[in-house]
Amino acid sequence: MNATQVKEADERLLRTSPLRKLLGRPELGSVVGAIAVFVFFAFFADSFLRASSLSTVLYAASTIGIMAVPVALLMIGGEFDLSAGVMVTSSALVSSMFSYQMTANVWVGVGVSLLVTLAIGAFNGFMLTRTRLPSFIITLGTFLMLTGLNLGFTKLIDGTVSTKSIADMEGFPSARDVFASTITIGGVGFKVTILWWFALVAVASWILLRTRAGNWIFAVGGNKDAARAVGVPVTKTKIGLYMGVGFGAWISGQHLLFSYDVVQSGEGVGNELIYIIAAVIGGCLITGGYGSAVGSAVGAFIFGMTSKGIVFAEWNPDWFKFFLGAMLLLATLLNAWVRKRAEATK
Repeated sequence: MNATQVKEADERLLRTSPLRKLLGRPELGSVVGAIAVFVFFAFFADSFLRASSLSTVLYAASTIGIMAVPVALLMIGGEFDLSAGVMVTSSALVSSMFSYQMTANVWVGVGVSLLVTLAIGAFNGFMLTRTRLPSFIITLGTFLMLTGLNLGFTKLIDGTVSTKSIADMEGFPSARDVFASTITIGGVGFKVTILWWFALVAVASWILLRTRAGNWIFAVGGNKDAARAVGVPVTKTKIGLYMGVGFGAWISGQHLLFSYDVVQSGEGVGNELIYIIAAVIGGCLITGGYGSAVGSAVGAFIFGMTSKGIVFAEWNPDWFKFFLGAMLLLATLLNAWVRKRAEATK
């Protein structure tokens, strides 16, 4: 063994310091941002620190975070999905209309909705890998098609832009308990979506950090051609990621349906950008190959704190989009700086 090989071997044996590991985490910038936002609203909004306010913030964060998790995994894999927002509405519409028209137990509609949203995700992934077109074009087409189908089918079947009530149908109470119930802890009510959100973050983190599939996701996001050359199933990985977005849309859609009983067919447009923003604020790169599920959760939490903090501070809510855009830019710059520092310390 020559001197160069000995040096390389010695460097590989060196332990990484905790500080270097911390600087290398994708979500570090978003955590710093979340602390800053929390302190800011704790100072300017008197009611922000109440337990009931925390419940409201977590609920707002969970409605975004449930979708931000699979969207983050997709972005780490080098792609994104512009149809994610309207897919949530499609999920709710399928459950509601199928159950009502077939006079079936609502759980049948819930099951059909799951199959439909997974199929939409698989369609996006299949079209992407077969045509090799950019995900922007593929999912923009799906976005437009779903927007038209949501409105067209709802008007065709129900005669209006909203679905009929299914609150009196068999299975509705149990489905509402699963997707839209409230859990009381210490006298404060917390929506069950918070548990769904935490569970998705835990499962996604395990996949990314502890499984072979996680290595595949990072590999195809970093360089899909190199990943394919070493045996990574690029096509299956990308289709699986899009189906993951479909699964998240199913959960969010069922919450939407069983929270309000009826669904407006035009809902969901524009939400896909919020999911992407939460993932980017959480440290995901648009170019792929870098990010974390925890980061997306922090990004969603920042969204929840900002959207509700403005209300608690009794400010004009018209300023919300300004704050969201400013946080997006600041978080992106901070994440870029953190990553550069982490690479410099290697």
